Amino acid sequence: MADSPTRILALAGSLRKNSVNRGLIRAAQESAPPDMVIDLFDLAGIPLFNQDLEREPPSAVVAFKAAIASADGVLIATPEYNFSVPGVLKNALDWASRPPREQPFVGKPVAIMSAGGRFGGVRAQLQLRQIGHGMGMLILSRPEVIVEKAVEKFDPNGNLTDTGVRDQVQGLVQALGAWAQRLA
Repeated sequence: MADSPTRILALAGSLRKNSVNRGLIRAAQESAPPDMVIDLFDLAGIPLFNQDLEREPPSAVVAFKAAIASADGVLIATPEYNFSVPGVLKNALDWASRPPREQPFVGKPVAIMSAGGRFGGVRAQLQLRQIGHGMGMLILSRPEVIVEKAVEKFDPNGNLTDTGVRDQVQGLVQALGAWAQRLA
């Protein structure tokens, strides 16, 4: 067991205050073991990617990349927009990936979860896994957390109310912690 806590950086692919995917992250924070800290990085301040600025990125991007680099692992909760990853998340990942030899995701343990409508964000997860592979992320394959019909499992404030999903989130958090420790 490590002397310092396992530090997990959480990213929500939605900016909405009452987002169910932010709710998944809150559930992850609540179910984290005592030797783990999960911090949410708000993507709202990251400007649109501009390759002209990649050598001297905006301060929000510098802070984002530093947060990734200092984390033991990353937990991403994403909705699905138009069968894909939300623009805000893709934009942040584009910033993190540039310049390619300086991006902090290479070799980083990552877990993905999603909540949404009929299919629970499964298509966004598949695309995110493809993007992550291209960025050198070490993505945890199991357990999967795909919350279908999320409106039935969260309250109007985006808080998770379903105990079965809460157990799945806890399992994912534990697996990510073990994965991060194994790769440390």
